[in-house]
Amino acid sequence: MYTIDQLEKQQVGLRLNKYLIEEIDEFTKQFNVNRSEIITEAIKSYISEQKANLIYQGIDDAFCELADIKNGKKDSKNLKELDEFLDEL
Repeated sequence: MYTIDQLEKQQVGLRLNKYLIEEIDEFTKQFNVNRSEIITEAIKSYISEQKANLIYQGIDDAFCELADIKNGKKDSKNLKELDEFLDEL
């Protein structure tokens, strides 16, 4: 959860291509929302996707590390990356 202070809105300026603004405006009319709501949801979606990508990359790295250990390419005492990833979970 977020604190009240974190939920406070802050105005920022953006420079967007005209075609993007036109597309946003089409959505505002179609779904009866304002530009800020569309941009906010797009940013939330982007951040969520990037966080998921980081998790999947960590899982992939861990599997590669385990495969290297299994194949004798890496010493099992050096599980730093895997341990760090598991600590994050």
